[in-house]
Amino acid sequence: MSNFSIILKKLRLQDNLTQAELSEKLNISKSSISMYENGAREPDFETLELIADFFNVDMNYLLGHPTTIAAHNENEDYTDEELEEIENFKKYVLSKRDKKDN
Repeated sequence: MSNFSIILKKLRLQDNLTQAELSEKLNISKSSISMYENGAREPDFETLELIADFFNVDMNYLLGHPTTIAAHNENEDYTDEELEEIENFKKYVLSKRDKKDN
């Protein structure tokens, strides 16, 4: 099974959707959803974008590609409070990932 098939199924199950419900919401045949999840077929770019938008995820995430967010602070003088807020935001983002993985 490809990363896409695993991730699609995980996202669908997290939203408590059946394949039929997802196919109806996306206007894609149920057999296509089944083939995507079984790794027998992969969607075209437009369908991939539709699925990513529906689940509110990045297409790279949907395909299993790692993404990197870099926070640069060159020539920036952050206060201790601002640095703490940045750190708290990083923890919040990671906590969302943990919830998706469960």
